[in-house]
Amino acid sequence: MPKFYRCTLELHDSLYFATREIGRLYETEPVLHNYALSYALGFVDSLQYNTVVAEEDSYCYFCAEQVPKYKAQLSPLNAQGIYVTPARTIVHATTLSTWKYADNRYHVEMQPTERNIPSFGRTKEISPESRFEFFVISERSLKFPRWIRLGKWASKAEVSIEPLPNAKHHQTAEFTIPYLLNPLDVMFTNQILSYDTVNMPPVSLIRNVRMRGEFYTFDGLDLKIPAQIQYCFGD
Repeated sequence: MPKFYRCTLELHDSLYFATREIGRLYETEPVLHNYALSYALGFVDSLQYNTVVAEEDSYCYFCAEQVPKYKAQLSPLNAQGIYVTPARTIVHATTLSTWKYADNRYHVEMQPTERNIPSFGRTKEISPESRFEFFVISERSLKFPRWIRLGKWASKAEVSIEPLPNAKHHQTAEFTIPYLLNPLDVMFTNQILSYDTVNMPPVSLIRNVRMRGEFYTFDGLDLKIPAQIQYCFGD
């Protein structure tokens, strides 16, 4: 029987990443993708978790190329039975910041313009003290970091872990899960009947999902987690 952990994140900095770009507004959706959490928790390309990838696909700060390689870097977690769900907010607030930039070239050839167009933008960020929750499933006991960093600003967040009580496996039946899911990770082993979509790159998420498949429940908790959930990718 796999081990299940309920994880809580509390932001200690403003969190920013561009879920949507609307003109000059760059908006952060209060949702954390399971790909980002898998990297932030240190599960990817790790000797500790036996998920080291080939050198050409290595994940490090000074990569040869700044191109995501989700399939190559996340697939080893399947072999170790490790999976991280997306995170939803427990409570959150947002702040709106304005930034400006200037041309810092040493020589600028001045061209006459008909309009004065300022160079600025706005970012909608998730405020400090906002809290998120998600789940980690593993075939073996895991040691979690207390602090992780997220988003474009490498914002600091505190991780709290609660192991879930005894899990019970249920055979195929229809059930509903209000939490966020990555549809690619459940659609090949479960029949998804209805859902709400959260549009965000690189894979849009779903929530309030009514589905048919195998699932787990936990003593004393009104919680269902799909069985046979793992990282899957399109060709």
